[in-house]
Amino acid sequence: MQATVLGILGLALLGTLHAQDSIPVQANFQQDKLTGRWYSIGLASNSNWFKEKRHLMKMCTTILSSTADGNLEVTSTYPKGDQCVTRNSLYTKTEQPGRFTYTSARWGSDHTIHVVETNYEEYALMATQISKSTGSSTMVLLYGRTKELSPERLEMFTQFSREQGLTDDEILILPHTGDAG
Repeated sequence: MQATVLGILGLALLGTLHAQDSIPVQANFQQDKLTGRWYSIGLASNSNWFKEKRHLMKMCTTILSSTADGNLEVTSTYPKGDQCVTRNSLYTKTEQPGRFTYTSARWGSDHTIHVVETNYEEYALMATQISKSTGSSTMVLLYGRTKELSPERLEMFTQFSREQGLTDDEILILPHTGDAG
């Protein structure tokens, strides 16, 4: 009996590890080239908060900065009502370049962030696995160095989001804001 339970737990753990490994990470990731200003162009998620807030979401500005110890400081400014709100997060580096972790005390969630693909000068595609006591969800973000990306980049984002199991009503190209911070 004990061996069976351990076997099942082992398979469950393997499944979890495999799910994280199934998200690719940018080959030869260069963190210093990822830093700077980005605009959120696309957002896809199967989380409840996304479903509830989707109709309110607009483009935001995100600044990525490397810390002295190699982590990634993320500062996002987004419109909320008639004001701009800034949120800071610290993504902790892992043993795999291009993969980070983040724990949100506010939401009680653990995040594993993957820099899936970027050319550093135009776009960055990122995927996040989010785990909470209430379940898990997936989020895909498409960033641009400018507020506009080519239709090919938008289609790449949509296609990758679908490959992560997200449906078309869970994929959003964000509307522009005046300043976006």
